[in-house]
Amino acid sequence: MNLLYSLWSSISTLYTNLFQQPDWRNFLDIFLMAVVIYEIIRLLLRTRASAVFKGIGVLLIFFWLSDILQLNVVNWMLQQFINTGVIVMVILFQPELRKALEQIGRTSLISPSQLRAQRSADDCVTELVQAMSNMSRKRIGALIIIEQKTGLREFADTGTALDADISAPLIENVFEPNTPLHDGAMIIRNRRILAAACILQLSDDPTISKELGTRHRAALGISETTDAVALIVSEETGIISMAREGKLTRYLDAKALAQILTDLFQAESARSIPARLQHRYAVRKPAPAQKAEDTSGEADRS
Repeated sequence: MNLLYSLWSSISTLYTNLFQQPDWRNFLDIFLMAVVIYEIIRLLLRTRASAVFKGIGVLLIFFWLSDILQLNVVNWMLQQFINTGVIVMVILFQPELRKALEQIGRTSLISPSQLRAQRSADDCVTELVQAMSNMSRKRIGALIIIEQKTGLREFADTGTALDADISAPLIENVFEPNTPLHDGAMIIRNRRILAAACILQLSDDPTISKELGTRHRAALGISETTDAVALIVSEETGIISMAREGKLTRYLDAKALAQILTDLFQAESARSIPARLQHRYAVRKPAPAQKAEDTSGEADRS
């Protein structure tokens, strides 16, 4: 608690000096702190640790409100948690802290991939639908994870980094049997293939059909713990399925798959483009597709 009060006092002194006795050092302090905070947030947004930090922020708000409303018991309990918060955070985020320090030591502030232009949403949808349809016809098993708001960096680190454009021939070649990267999942982030052969945690839901294979269980597992969308091609039957929010939807055809991917990439564009510019990047939606049948309990080996 003393640490929080000391931090608040330092911030108050800084702003007092800034407005009453302006000095170039104060502006430099603010600039450097802003850069550090920005980089920390940028790193955390790529991992599931961002959700934990949001929870910590909510607890700090509750602590402030309990102090104002004089809720002594609640305030005392939150104070005990905050007093040991630094140690708890170091223990919880030890892997993320190590990776962040390693990245700071070996990369620049601007990643080369950030300088490359993204492919259009229409091109990405076309390439993915073509790849999934071809693999379904040939009965080539595949598992593709599309990252949403929750970062999947810890899963991408278990595979082989690709950082490539979405391309149907590349996707088909990755999942071709007896090739080095055909096992595991492919992760897509910001309309680019981030990594392949990634290891995912299987779902432990006891209600899942025991005849579903590891691809479907891995897809359900990632959809239960994150907001990612998983696309699966069954190696046994060639059926295309989608896992989202812990639910499995099967028997997707090319039309339904194109509709789903278009909606996903449109939502991604809406998050990354300011509202006043969204009309310039509007993606034309295809005709509504027939809703796919949800048959998560039906037997299928992947």
